[in-house]
Amino acid sequence: MAGSSETRSRPGPAAVDGLLLLNKPSGMTSNQALQKVKRLLQAKKAGHTGSLDPAATGMLPLCFGEATKICAYLLEADKTYRVTARLGAATDTGDGDGQVIDTAAVPDLSQAEWEALLAGFVGDTEQVPPMYSALKKDGKRLYELARQGQIVERQPRAVRISVIDLLEARGERLVFRVHCSKGTYIRTLVEDIAKKAGTVGYTAMLHRETVGTFRAEDMLDMPSAELAAEDGPAALRERLLPADAALASWPECQVSDEGADRFRGGQAVSCAGAGSGLVKVYNTNQQFLGIGMLAGDGNVAPKRIFHLPGTKQ
Repeated sequence: MAGSSETRSRPGPAAVDGLLLLNKPSGMTSNQALQKVKRLLQAKKAGHTGSLDPAATGMLPLCFGEATKICAYLLEADKTYRVTARLGAATDTGDGDGQVIDTAAVPDLSQAEWEALLAGFVGDTEQVPPMYSALKKDGKRLYELARQGQIVERQPRAVRISVIDLLEARGERLVFRVHCSKGTYIRTLVEDIAKKAGTVGYTAMLHRETVGTFRAEDMLDMPSAELAAEDGPAALRERLLPADAALASWPECQVSDEGADRFRGGQAVSCAGAGSGLVKVYNTNQQFLGIGMLAGDGNVAPKRIFHLPGTKQ
């Protein structure tokens, strides 16, 4: 028994549960950022939602332990970006990492004209995904085909632009903030905006400010994460948000103690909640049990069950 006790006392990956909103630095892939924070936390299981290009910065929700079950739902969330576009030049990748393939004069538009032009992009529309994207065609990533000089047909995708605000328009520099649905390609949006203005352009800088209901001020940058972890992983773990924080805007319902046991067992149970659709499910102590589908008859069926510390199993 002593030997097994020594084994348990050795430092190593632990069952860490929660979310960390990383302000991803430029020059690092989303997975590289995830793996680095995972090591700092000494967490066993991790995942991220909504990849950012290596050059892009901003909010990257990192999920650990039981919170990885929330990743698929975060992918559905709307997002807000601060975008800096370079007008008058186009690149093969749609961003500053690519090679310039075209140039054009930049029209001298007033701020009011730029605002009117941007307003025309608000609403439901369709986008053709760029070749330099992670989408797959016949089992291969589009960017892999693009690097081989191949261009393949891509089907348009429905996206929604909820808000687009002009922040700066000066010469070849255009800066705006956009709130958009999942699946929106900002590089494509910039190219479409430039085309409508009678020129060409590419995304020079991209910073994601929000994902769903998460606030920009709740992000933690990499140097701060490293500093917190200097005192051990526990200090950084204190910065984690609970898994259900990602579902702040969702309706919720409460089940009885007996119902909680049955819910965890995969059974539909009676739930104190109105309406229908996906809901957060809690026990009588307001402990998060998981995600359920609420039916019109007042019963909730489990969709994703969470086994979090402190919750009666």
